[in-house]
Amino acid sequence: MRLGVIDVGSNTVHLLVVDAHPGASPNPYHSQRSTLRLMRYLDDQGAITEEGITGIISAINEAVAMVKEIGVDDQIATATSALREAANGEEVLARIERETGVKLDVLSGEDEARITMLAVRRWLGWSAGEILLFDIGGGSFEIAQGADEYPDVQVSLPLGAGRSTILYLPQDPPSADDISRLRAHARAEFTKVRNELFRGRPKPKRVVGTSKTIRSLARLIGGPPDPDTGDLAPLHYTGLREWEPTLRDMPGSVREYLPGITPERGYQIMAGAVVLRTAMKVFGVPTLTISPWALREGIVLRYIDALDGRGADPVS
Repeated sequence: MRLGVIDVGSNTVHLLVVDAHPGASPNPYHSQRSTLRLMRYLDDQGAITEEGITGIISAINEAVAMVKEIGVDDQIATATSALREAANGEEVLARIERETGVKLDVLSGEDEARITMLAVRRWLGWSAGEILLFDIGGGSFEIAQGADEYPDVQVSLPLGAGRSTILYLPQDPPSADDISRLRAHARAEFTKVRNELFRGRPKPKRVVGTSKTIRSLARLIGGPPDPDTGDLAPLHYTGLREWEPTLRDMPGSVREYLPGITPERGYQIMAGAVVLRTAMKVFGVPTLTISPWALREGIVLRYIDALDGRGADPVS
C-alpha cells in the first residue's frame, strides 16, 4: 500500500510518502519539506503568532495537494512539541482542521520516544541488545532505553535545538557566556533524569542517535556514509568537542554551508551540538551509532503493524 505521512514539527512540515506492507521495509516514494522554524513565531505568552499559523496552514495545504497528486491509500498527520506546547495549540489545531481538512494527531513527548525507539530497533535489529537512544528535535530532546521494540523508560525534555537557540543563544554567533548558561542548564536537566529515571538500568550495548540534528553533526564530524554499505558514520564525543569552538565562531548563515548542515539547521546546529555533547558527557557516552530511521519511519511501522494485527491502533 502507499501511505502518506504529514508531520508538523518545530522546524518543518514534512511529507513522506512510502510504499509499505507487513513484513517489508518501508520504501520511500516521495519526500518534501517546508521550513517553518516555529520557535521564531511564539509571542511572549508562548502562543503561535498569526504569521506562524498561516505558514503551517500553507505548508499543510501544499502537502495535501501533493498527496492528492500522487494518490495514496491512506494518510496519517501528526504534530509534535511546537503545537503540543503552544499556549494556543488547541485553537491552532482547530483552525488547521477547518482550513485544510487535516486533523492532526498530537503526539506526546513520550509517544515520540517510544515510536522512535521502534524505528531504531527495526533498523538495527535484535542483535543491538539494550539500546540507549538520544533524539533531538526542534523543540524537545527525547531519551529512551530498553531491550525491546518499545522502551522500558523514556523522557522528553524541552531541550530541542530550536528551542535552546531561542531561549539561550539569542546572539549570532553566540557569546561564550550564553553557551555556558545553556550547557549548565542542560547538564542539570540530564543529570536529574539520569539519577531519577535511568538509575539502575543495564549498561547499553549500543547508544544510538537519530533525527536531523544528530545526523547533520555526524555527517559534519564523521564524514559521509560508507560507500559500500551505506552505513552512516558514527559520532564521537571527542570529535564533537573539537568542532564546538569552530561552530561557535561562525554565524548561522555560514554554518549552513558546512558538510551535512542544511539551511534550516544552520542557525540552530550550535545549540544542538552543545546539548548533545552535554548529554553524552552526563551519560558517559563516547560514541553514538547513527540511525537513519526515526519518528516518521516509526509511525509507518506502527501503522503497518496495526494492519497486520500486531500493534496498537495506527493513530492512537
